Amino acid sequence: MSDRKIRVLVAKPGLDGHDRGAKVIARALRDAGMEVIYTGLRQTPEMIAAAALQEDVDAVGISILSGAHNTLCPRIVELLHENGMNDTLVLVGGIVPQEDIADLKKLGVSEVFLPGTSTEDIVSFINSHVRKA
Repeated sequence: MSDRKIRVLVAKPGLDGHDRGAKVIARALRDAGMEVIYTGLRQTPEMIAAAALQEDVDAVGISILSGAHNTLCPRIVELLHENGMNDTLVLVGGIVPQEDIADLKKLGVSEVFLPGTSTEDIVSFINSHVRKA
């Protein structure tokens, strides 16, 4: 593998205005040596996919607390695939009911991190899955 840093886009889709968790994760990823692009609040799936393509990221981290994960996350995955980003990890963090996780993974989400997940676990997951690619 090259010496290129792992590039992660952290995004807040939809109308959710709470971004503290996203900023904590972005900082933890940066502190772990990754290059992080934070898109800010109220991003559309189209904006997130376009930024991921433009920034040539290895992973997209979606922070969602609004309950719209079953609508927004599959659309983001779909747009990434339409842009040829089939190997890009799609990670979801936030409030996601346990019964929705399996369906999100079937639709292309790589992993779902619920509240209380350690930042070390998230860093480790990204490192292990991007390094395999």
